[in-house]
This record gives sequence, structure tokens and C-alpha cells, in this order.
Amino acid sequence: MEKTADLIAECAHLLDKSEQSLVPVGPLTERFPELSVEQAYQVQMRNVERRTDRGDTVVGHKVGLTSKPMQRMLGVPEPDFGHLFQSMYYESGTVVDYPLIQPKVEPELAFILKHDLDSVKTTVRDVLQATEYVVPAIEVIDSRVADWKIKLPDTVADNASSGCFVLGDLYTSIDKVNLGTIGGVMKMNGSVVQTGAGAAVLGHPAVSVAWLANKLNSLGTKLKAGDVVLSGAVSAAVTFHPGDSVSVSFGRLGTVSATRADNESKTGARAQ
Repeated sequence: MEKTADLIAECAHLLDKSEQSLVPVGPLTERFPELSVEQAYQVQMRNVERRTDRGDTVVGHKVGLTSKPMQRMLGVPEPDFGHLFQSMYYESGTVVDYPLIQPKVEPELAFILKHDLDSVKTTVRDVLQATEYVVPAIEVIDSRVADWKIKLPDTVADNASSGCFVLGDLYTSIDKVNLGTIGGVMKMNGSVVQTGAGAAVLGHPAVSVAWLANKLNSLGTKLKAGDVVLSGAVSAAVTFHPGDSVSVSFGRLGTVSATRADNESKTGARAQ
């Protein structure tokens, strides 16, 4: 037990140090090959607690590894999840000055909940009934692990490779759109770089949210009213360089955009 506690503490320290210094670390799974997925989630929670102790606030969750190709690449049968914090949030059209190491951007659909999801048997229907709005989103993913050389425990421990996120300003009722067939187009500096559809996310983005609700409930917590849930990427990620401008359009759901700062903060998490 003591050895496990030491392992979790050391991994959490390494990732926190990397986030503060913006210097990546080698893969945790190379240094600690015994690190399991369950232990990796404990590492993630250790740094969630560390972050809230510093004054940040959890505002929701993200689901990662929602495409079958990504699951096959990492040899996993299900997605993973991470936590979203207030300091990560940006409004559409703003400059992203979040301290980042090796970021990429993904087009996603965000769910804004109006009811708690507190059943271990949450269904897609439950998710749709609990959702107040859906919003176009850009997730900026990032890794504290050098060169994105990750296995599943690496990304789970690293808060599912979270960076920050941008939400659009058009909020649409869930009953106004078919999320399985809605298409998204991502442009970088004015040129189309990726396209995708909601069905790329486990067949339907609400399936992803239901998986998350069930996973959290099995761990003794839950999705709550007001939470933001990033449901997963509808296409592959694209590298996000300083000065790049990215936009994502989801048709009638609207557009979300952001520009990465040329001279973002060089150390530490974004101030509250």
C-alpha cells in the first residue's frame, strides 16, 4: 500500500512540476511500467485536488479517446476522462494565452447540463433530457509527456491530456438538432484542415456523455447541473502554433473561434 501511495505521489508531482515549468517529462509508463489505469486516475485526482487547493474550480469534464481509431491505437476498449477548470475556459473570438507545451486543437460539441446525472445506468435518453444546451467548442489538448509519447496510463494521469477549451456563443436546445449527423468544419488560418460529424464520437455524442456519467457514478461522483461536458473530437487533432487562428463551424449550431497568443505565459497555470 505504501509503495502504491509513493508511486501516485511521485507521478502527480512530476506532472504538476511539468505543468508549472512548461518542461515536459518522459513517459510515466517508461519510468514506472507498473502504473495501472486505476492508479493513473488516482494521480489525476491528486492533481485535481492540488489545483482546487490553489483556488481553481472544476466546471465540468472532458471525454477523450472517443474514436475507434484512437482506441485501437492505444489498445483500449473504452474512452477516458479528465476535469475541466474555470481557468481553462475561453470565450469565442478571444486570444488563448493559456500556458501550453505542445498543443493541438480538436472540434467538439459541448453539452451544458440542467439536471444532475446520478445513475449508474444513465442512457442516451437521460443525457438528452438532462441537457439544456449544446454549444460548438474547440478543445486545446496538450501533454506534459514529451513528444506525445503516451500510453493510456500516461494520458489518464495527465488529466486526459487537457489544455484549455473555447465555447461558442450560440447555445442551442438539444431538441433542435440531430447531433449524430451534424457536420463540423475546422479551419486553421482560413484553410480547411479537418471535417467530421457527430457520429465520429462513439456513434453519437450523447453516448459519450452517458459513458462519462456512468463512469463517474461508478467512482462515487456525478455530473451536475451546470456542468460543461466536452463530448469528444469529431475529427483528428491539428497542431496549434503561436499566432494561429482556428475556427470550427457546426452549421446551424454556429461557429467558435480563437487565436493562440504569440507570447503566452511561460510558466505556471493561468491566473484566476
